[in-house]
Amino acid sequence: MSELRISGLHVEVDTESGPKAILKGVDLTIRSGEVHAIMGPNGSGKSTLAYSIAGHPKYRITEGSVTLDGVELTELTVDERARAGLFLAMQYPIEVPGVSVANFLRTAKTALTGEAPKVRTWVKDVNVALERVGLDGSFAGRSLNEGFSGGEKKRNEIAQLELLNPKFAILDETDSGLDIDALRIVSEGVNRYTAQADRGLLLITHYTRILNYIKPDFVHVFVDGRVAEEGGPELADSLEIEGYDRFVKAVKADA
Repeated sequence: MSELRISGLHVEVDTESGPKAILKGVDLTIRSGEVHAIMGPNGSGKSTLAYSIAGHPKYRITEGSVTLDGVELTELTVDERARAGLFLAMQYPIEVPGVSVANFLRTAKTALTGEAPKVRTWVKDVNVALERVGLDGSFAGRSLNEGFSGGEKKRNEIAQLELLNPKFAILDETDSGLDIDALRIVSEGVNRYTAQADRGLLLITHYTRILNYIKPDFVHVFVDGRVAEEGGPELADSLEIEGYDRFVKAVKADA
């Protein structure tokens, strides 16, 4: 069984007025076969957690650790973290003009496995993955995310998830901006991934609607850079009714 363990994680960023603490001691463990959902208000540190784990240079880890199967990820470069088995689907996927989707994916797969996929079978695999997320084969030849709609970018990331098949996937607000049909298609792709017993998922979201399609085993409420509450799927149900207000007030009272 694989394990992604976050222990006592503190993260800060530089601002015009100086360093600002964003994460203030996060403890979280995700094991293979588990789906964890992180929910919370804007500015609570959810995306900071995702990018810090992935190694974004903007976010400076000042304390704590992140390990994957005992390997300290914070000591690795971004590409080394990916080779260790980590995947991040970004809230705002970037456009890469001049690099086709197919070439990007083949390069990524080669970097992960150390061996280039055979072109003939790889083209077929890419087309199948795109078709499963509702994108036709022409997208394989288009520049990565250039001219894609928001929903198409998110579907393309799920195709990447399927083809690269990491040990652990972090999805940062993948449901943001999706219409009903796109949300269903993206969720189906995520569920194909999590159906593998040796895979783990950390799903970051504001809203419970995606949790109608992707059923979490654990739900964590983020407030002010820390986990304010943990529970099962029933916690997400209560958030739909009550919102985050009581957790925000509790954190402020303890400050």
